[in-house]
Amino acid sequence: MIEVVAELSRGPVFLAGEALECVVTVTNPLPPTATSASSEALAWASAQIHCQFHASESRVALPPPDSNQPEVQPESQTVFLPHREPGESKSYSYSEVLPIEGPPSFRGQSVKYVYKLTIGCQRVNSPITLLRVPLRVLVLTGLQDLRFPQDEAVAPSSPFLEEDEGGKKDSWLTELAGEHLMAATSCRSLHLYNISDGRGKVGTFGIFKSVYRLGEDVVGTLDLGEGTVACLQFSVSLQTEERVQPEYQRRRGAGGAPSVSHVTHARHQESCLHTTRTSFSLPIPLSSTPGFYTAVVSLKWRLHFEFVTSREPGLVLLPPMEQSEPATWTGPEQVPVDTFSWDLPIKVLPTSPTLASYAAPGPSTSTITI
Repeated sequence: MIEVVAELSRGPVFLAGEALECVVTVTNPLPPTATSASSEALAWASAQIHCQFHASESRVALPPPDSNQPEVQPESQTVFLPHREPGESKSYSYSEVLPIEGPPSFRGQSVKYVYKLTIGCQRVNSPITLLRVPLRVLVLTGLQDLRFPQDEAVAPSSPFLEEDEGGKKDSWLTELAGEHLMAATSCRSLHLYNISDGRGKVGTFGIFKSVYRLGEDVVGTLDLGEGTVACLQFSVSLQTEERVQPEYQRRRGAGGAPSVSHVTHARHQESCLHTTRTSFSLPIPLSSTPGFYTAVVSLKWRLHFEFVTSREPGLVLLPPMEQSEPATWTGPEQVPVDTFSWDLPIKVLPTSPTLASYAAPGPSTSTITI
């Protein structure tokens, strides 16, 4: 038998446009004292990056295949030809740039985009065996319009590290993405929204920014002190909205599922009668997918509010503060209420691939024996 080990040195999360690096080690586990008759021979091995697209037949009408799309053929540098001596071990470095225009990793209700590094191996006189290494790809819109500067002095780099040209370009892209994310998500300005139903003002909602990164907290405040309609309870949910593009939507009459689906990632609920001011904090999971847009589907983020308000004007459910005689006070058994909802769109961007790797800690090494 022959053991094949694939190791991602930096972790399983990458930014589109970065170079994926994987060390593939092929070992003949027989001891060096074994005879040549018991040695193993590996006919060939190759490595490729695949993005698998899955669509729900009940939600998506798949587009016809594109006959003009060229088939991807493995290049010569993806082929490994190790030796066959007993006990010998050979390591090979595989590097490939992830397409910057590709979709992000996403597992939704309508579609799924799954990235894998596939290493194919075949032992002499044996069937082909595949080793699949799962990857997660984050996409930052706008990086495809930027180019690596020709002047090395312009590219930001660490003077304490020795890097080749490919390493400098990869480092430059990572630093540029970090600067772009920091600039887009660090701006803070208080945004106020008046919340009203058909009978008057319920309160004022305040939020300090509308653009976030994965791993950040969405913090908001709710001021009910100046409302003319009593709010008994409210809830706010951090949700994603997955929507199939109109040209690929399957008709509901043909037994298709809804073309829009929502997933709740965090939720806060509070009883707020006689509350003047309150706040909430909803964390954005590192394992979630930032907003994106493809020809088939789009993903957007939002805050979904639900309010329960009283129909009675000037509702009072507390006993009077001053009474001339001792008395027993009980609140009303029933209160007529109304409910309404409100959606506030927000924007969620990727974060550092290194930080995103903490969302699913685990081994970065995959092994197969053939």
